[in-house]
Amino acid sequence: MEWLIFILAATIISSFFWLMAGQKKSLKLGQPAPDFKLVDQHGKVHTLADSQGKWLALYFYPKDDTPGCTKQACTFRDDLHKLASLGAEVIGVSVDNTGSHADFAEKYHLQFPLLADSNAEIAARYHSLINLGIIKFARRNTFLIDPHGKIAKIYLSANAARNCHEVIEDLKHLQAI
Repeated sequence: MEWLIFILAATIISSFFWLMAGQKKSLKLGQPAPDFKLVDQHGKVHTLADSQGKWLALYFYPKDDTPGCTKQACTFRDDLHKLASLGAEVIGVSVDNTGSHADFAEKYHLQFPLLADSNAEIAARYHSLINLGIIKFARRNTFLIDPHGKIAKIYLSANAARNCHEVIEDLKHLQAI
């Protein structure tokens, strides 16, 4: 019994340190954004190349229809016209499946793609994956990608309520340069 407790404690501690170490990894400003090819809530395939020539707010979120994720998605929804006027598109990504995305998008009238990263490969490429073995979910990170496919801004542990506003303000600033 003591060995079992020791092994359990060691596993929890090592998982914690491994999780914390993963938070330090990130992509760099100016580097090409990792490519992706994922299906959205309507069954349409999206790639990074589809956004070439436009700005892209690519945001990763943990779970459909949870309070923070709903707040973030609805804020992007409500300001979609502002983003479009700045030449930007919005794409959300989580490890949920297309059915979950479809229900979430319909419930909250989300008019932008929600990509199903069911294998968690793209979240991992963007250093936005929390992998606890059998449980995987995306970190709330957002990447503003310029029209040439390069990372222009990174929002790690983005605030669900402020993320869209930050993206809009940074887009205005970046386009003025």
